Amino acid sequence: MLCDLCGKNEATVHLTEIIDNQVTELHLCEECARNKSIEMEQQFGLGDLLAGLAEFGKGIEETESSRLKCSKCGISYEDFKKIGKLGCSQCYITFKRYLSSLLKKIHGSNKHIGKTPLKVTAVADKDKKNILEDLRQKLQKAIEAEEFEEAARIRDQIRELEKVNRKNENR
Repeated sequence: MLCDLCGKNEATVHLTEIIDNQVTELHLCEECARNKSIEMEQQFGLGDLLAGLAEFGKGIEETESSRLKCSKCGISYEDFKKIGKLGCSQCYITFKRYLSSLLKKIHGSNKHIGKTPLKVTAVADKDKKNILEDLRQKLQKAIEAEEFEEAARIRDQIRELEKVNRKNENR
């Protein structure tokens, strides 16, 4: 099968386009597919995706957001929606109200938890176990010495560490 665009080369890429609910199949050679890819990126970039997601929940706030500008770099919220990039760190604060819902739509959460490398996690888990063991031994000694206030303080520390450990395991 020959390329639908140039008609010269063998079609190796098969693309299905849906425009205005009309399905079109294109059979392209490698070179035409590369050109088509660049064309599509120019037509539909990251900025358009972000703008589409930001407009998903349009409402009364639209006029307010369109006038909003960062006091440090001068980028407007409209510019951010077009290019998909913020200008500076102050932008996060300036556009916080709008970014929060956008991040939630994209990532499922508006809080960054991050990842911990496995090696660090293993060391941290070992340290936590050692700390808990030490605290339990101190608790036992405090109880035996009838230092109940100290024992209660240590008990609270143990509970807090165990609570943090459970939260981290549930992530």
